[in-house]
Amino acid sequence: MTIPSGRINRLFGTNGGVMISLYADFPEDFDPETSPMIVSIDQLEVPLWCASFEKRGVSGAVVTFEDFDTDRRAEELLGKEFYVPESDEYDEEDDDEFYMEDLIGFAVEANGMEGEVTDYYDSEMNPLFEITVGGREILIPAAEEFIAHIDFEEQKIKMVLPEGLLNLE
Repeated sequence: MTIPSGRINRLFGTNGGVMISLYADFPEDFDPETSPMIVSIDQLEVPLWCASFEKRGVSGAVVTFEDFDTDRRAEELLGKEFYVPESDEYDEEDDDEFYMEDLIGFAVEANGMEGEVTDYYDSEMNPLFEITVGGREILIPAAEEFIAHIDFEEQKIKMVLPEGLLNLE
């Protein structure tokens, strides 16, 4: 990891845009189309790909990031320092990250039950999938340990749930 190249300061606009400060170490040849900005979230390096990048003066820019297209999502980034990796350190083709809300609309098979993910409730303490089974809506914790397999091409999820969870009212 290199030294920080800037800081994400505040929201800008209504579609997840942010104002950033660029440190003196920010590379002049930064290409937002081929290189991400990296932030640390929960001690993990997360690449942020720019949907738009507009420099403002010498030490500022207005940026929108792919996958952070709402103010609520962009607020997660406020106050974070970022760095720009050395050229070609990240390849967009290798990015297999997804968000739980990306699974809305997927078919679900769990403990012999078949349904569809109809919503996702994002909560730090207890994120939930809303799954519709035969007209009945069931809330299931969106926990990685319950997800056995995700087939993105077929849009199917195989889950293994604790005994009795589907019978709760």
